[in-house]
Amino acid sequence: MSDDYAKAIPIPGPESLPFWEGAKNHQLMLQKCSDCAHHWFPPSTVCTGCGSRNIEWVASSGKGKVFSFVIFHKLYHKGWDGEIPYAVAIVELEEGARMLSNVIGIPVEEVKCDLSVEVVFEDATSELTLPKFKPV
Repeated sequence: MSDDYAKAIPIPGPESLPFWEGAKNHQLMLQKCSDCAHHWFPPSTVCTGCGSRNIEWVASSGKGKVFSFVIFHKLYHKGWDGEIPYAVAIVELEEGARMLSNVIGIPVEEVKCDLSVEVVFEDATSELTLPKFKPV
């Protein structure tokens, strides 16, 4: 872990602080509606299923499947130098929420839709931990 992380990093906003605090503790957190039980990501102030404001943060299983993906073969940001090609995927979690992240731990040629994955955490800086996914 280094505080001179070379890749672009997210800047947490007020709605996402519980997500980032959970990630720092290596726990994947999602919002859940107390009225309709819908889970979603990214965070918002209302349920994306029914519009309720009766929402809570809950721990996710961290397991899911690759819903869609792209393989980057060109360097668009210097922080990825030496890591080309790399996979970016939309992962559909068991709870139903979809999350954009990297698939790591396998050659990019093996990434495919419906690949079973689970969350792993990269401690990018002393203050920021990123969820990524690896095959189960």
